[in-house]
Amino acid sequence: MRHHHYRPSDQALALLIKSQTRKTLTYDALSCLTRLRPPFAGDLRCLSLSLHLLLLHHLLPSASSLAASLPLSDPTTLFHSLLSTSLTASPITTSAAIDLLVKTYSRLSMVDRAISTIDLARSHGLALNVLSYNSVLDALFKLNRPIDAFLHSSMLRSGVSLNVYSYNILIRGFCDNGDYMKALDFFNRMAESGCSPNVVTYNTLISAYSKEGRMREAREVIDAMNGEGLTPDRVTYNTLVNGHCKAGNPYEALAVCDDMARRGVAPDVVTYTSLIANMCRAGNVDRAMELLNQMQRRGLRPNEITYTALIDGFSRKGRLEEALEVMNEMVRNGFSDSVVTCNALINGYVGVGRMDEALEIVREMEAKGLRADVVSYGTIVGGYCKDGDLEKVFRVNREMVEKGICPDVITVLINGLKKAARTKEAKRLLFRLFCKDSVPERVAYDALMERCCDDKVGMKSAVSLLKGFCIKGLMGEADRVFGLMVASDEAAYNVMIHGHCRGGNAMRAYGLYKEMVRAGHVINAVSAISLIKGLFDGGMGDELNRVVQEILRGCKLMVGEAKKVMAEINHKEGNMEGVLNILVEMAEDGLLPSGRTRTDAYRGFELC
Repeated sequence: MRHHHYRPSDQALALLIKSQTRKTLTYDALSCLTRLRPPFAGDLRCLSLSLHLLLLHHLLPSASSLAASLPLSDPTTLFHSLLSTSLTASPITTSAAIDLLVKTYSRLSMVDRAISTIDLARSHGLALNVLSYNSVLDALFKLNRPIDAFLHSSMLRSGVSLNVYSYNILIRGFCDNGDYMKALDFFNRMAESGCSPNVVTYNTLISAYSKEGRMREAREVIDAMNGEGLTPDRVTYNTLVNGHCKAGNPYEALAVCDDMARRGVAPDVVTYTSLIANMCRAGNVDRAMELLNQMQRRGLRPNEITYTALIDGFSRKGRLEEALEVMNEMVRNGFSDSVVTCNALINGYVGVGRMDEALEIVREMEAKGLRADVVSYGTIVGGYCKDGDLEKVFRVNREMVEKGICPDVITVLINGLKKAARTKEAKRLLFRLFCKDSVPERVAYDALMERCCDDKVGMKSAVSLLKGFCIKGLMGEADRVFGLMVASDEAAYNVMIHGHCRGGNAMRAYGLYKEMVRAGHVINAVSAISLIKGLFDGGMGDELNRVVQEILRGCKLMVGEAKKVMAEINHKEGNMEGVLNILVEMAEDGLLPSGRTRTDAYRGFELC
């Protein structure tokens, strides 16, 4: 007798086929096979058929879970497997299975594979649900990828009709990207296509206008919404309240709350928190407390954001005992202290000059398991800068570095530059740190330079910083600072030319020389001699001739004419050593241009 040998996967398929007529049988069969796992779990035919059966019996959560566990790396193989096994189950599940596959790819950010699956379905004459296309659109926006090609080629040219969800995805996506014209264009197309906007559509536009502070336009959207017979919901009102608060319109925000109540929409914790935070920012903490009490009378519990706004508000006003009372209430109601709330208190204590208590909060944070951050320490350093207590500034800075909190020493000190009263002290300290310590990574030069190059004291400090980098040979850092200076002055150019010549980069030095001449600045003797030597050593003959001639044309007084002639003779004969010796003598005698700015910033550089 001949014995037939069946593969385990064939037996699994046979079991699934027999179970397809009844949901309970299907579920039992799948449960059994899942427990067995291999070879069922590794067989694509079994997995594909299982997906069809789950969809056939509307077991959607299980189908979604199974789809995510499929071997997703090869869309073509997976598509054909689903196509072939659908004949065994029921043809109606074919499109549903492909739809689910597209949605799974989109959810997992595998957009290219999702689009490939859609193209395969189209080429096989399968019509997919618009929700599949919507999932791809949504994923493209989330991944910040262009949508035009997919929208026009895969959707509109293929005859896919956009539904309200499609339009909402497009409007929200373009609003999030700041492309309001395109968002409005699709809003208008929506009406033209006969697709009515819903509350979500209007809320998206209202939110976009509110974020931009365009509250008049947001109000117009509300009017259009009412004209369509749609009632604004709590999300609509909260968006408007928050928008008015951020735009600094507290009375308009309160008016929206009144309108909200008249229409039977009760304010919630989000509504009140927006109002409370706005009052605190405006310094009206007493009104904020009234709103808190009103909120609690209505049975609403403040959240951590509500309490943090109040703590920050009282701290800014210097009412620290009340800030502590709010924090204690917050803890009693089940919320933990956070770094944000503690930083608000630290800022309050620093603001009234109670530095020891501010530092004590940092110690208490550590005892509670909270890690003080750059803001915590930066605020304290700013306070010490204001007091002129440099010893404590350095002590706190060392503590930060030891704890690995602050990789960027400028963030130690940026708060010290916020007010004119402490600007000079902080600048001097800052540049002292740079010139004496190693250069930290990720230095925020842009934030520094916008504050430090807007006056004479700041410019002088910036030039000192450039000199410090040049002496250390850190020309990359010097270039970064020089590039961010609002208006590079004559002294800065001279320091940079000398630094690059010392570093062997005569080409960069010559480029800076041409820039400074075009700007009407004069190269000083130290930098001029350094540049000539650098060009000579670098074999840049044409550039060397031009610089020598221009410098000699600018030499001072008749007493220098003899030496000038001697320098010219040596230059023509190619005796650059003789030229340099004569120029050094002329510089020492004060006969060469010295620039129009003070030269004390250049001390420490060698003449040659």
